[in-house]
Amino acid sequence: MNKPPIVVVDADAIIAQTNPQDIHHHKASKISQNLIKTNAQVIYPATAVVEAITHMQRVLNSAANAYGTAQLMSGADAQIAEVNKQSLATALRYFSPTTSKKNTFFDCIVAAIAYEHKADAIFSFDHFYVKKGFKLAKDLG
Repeated sequence: MNKPPIVVVDADAIIAQTNPQDIHHHKASKISQNLIKTNAQVIYPATAVVEAITHMQRVLNSAANAYGTAQLMSGADAQIAEVNKQSLATALRYFSPTTSKKNTFFDCIVAAIAYEHKADAIFSFDHFYVKKGFKLAKDLG
């Protein structure tokens, strides 16, 4: 019997799941259904949750969606990974002065949480993670 995959979620996947106008919404919904079907252990870094909620509120101008997501994420079912000093130190493995401005320290923290939890994949549409040696959730078998 295969053990369920461990998947760390990035802010772009949270946003795509909650925003029907997002270019990745349909794909995100399918990936999410697959994660449920495989009984995946889904981990949300606290920073990814905050980043997604802030984007919903500021960029998408959807305070109601941001609030609903905050409520959902603070519920008992969501597994939120704390980001501590060690997580920040681990994130530096993926960050440098020459890192593209598209790949923020938030992304590096997601990578660090994935590393720390020995994740099988990261739920994101950002190929930064593939370049850093991670598998994306869309590529899980």
